[in-house]
Amino acid sequence: MSGFQDRVFAEQQETVAAFKFDEAVARVFPDMIQRSVPGYSMVVSMIGLVADRYARPGTNIYDLGSSLGAVSIAMRHAVSHENCRIIAIDNSEAMTERCEKIIAEDDGGIPVDVLCGDIRETMIENASVAALNFTLQFIPVEDRLDLLKSIRNGLCSGGALILSEKLAFPAQHQTILDTLYYDYKRANGYSELEISQKRTALENVLVPESLDEHRERLIEAGFRHVVPWYQGFNFCSLLAVR
Repeated sequence: MSGFQDRVFAEQQETVAAFKFDEAVARVFPDMIQRSVPGYSMVVSMIGLVADRYARPGTNIYDLGSSLGAVSIAMRHAVSHENCRIIAIDNSEAMTERCEKIIAEDDGGIPVDVLCGDIRETMIENASVAALNFTLQFIPVEDRLDLLKSIRNGLCSGGALILSEKLAFPAQHQTILDTLYYDYKRANGYSELEISQKRTALENVLVPESLDEHRERLIEAGFRHVVPWYQGFNFCSLLAVR
């Protein structure tokens, strides 16, 4: 998608601003996410596989918080059902502008509508699959249940939500996983300065929760089955079925 290397936090910043998905991040996002989230490529490809299992002919498939459309592309190449449409939504204009160009150059068969908007205000309708791939963690905690209820209500019976998130753990386990995670980032070429400044930028912007909190909220939102299917250090993905 992009050949630009992530150097957003490579230079010393006098004041580290809160992280945002602006043009600087959009430009390097493929490199940033690949080097920052263990197993990201595998998670994206498996979302395509899961989408094909749960998609139904003539329904909508939602990519909520679509960034540059990696999940949309994985789903449009994997889903084999007729008359489906993928709706990709992100609230960053920098992301959606680039996403539209990437989708236009892709040769997948399923139509993809790229929209710039707030997923909390999006009407989910006639849906068989929805993906929140490392997106809910950026939504204010107090808004998360209402969003999940909206998704659940818009899914057909037997429809599925794929929810990928960074997790929080009890202190002792958090220390172990944080240590391993920062080792992962160092192995991918990030400096101590980059790791430190990005951590500061994400504080109070990306708010992780525990696996139990996610599971309980999904059940409260009305999903019948919640199945964790992937974990890489402190990152996981869940399948929730209506």
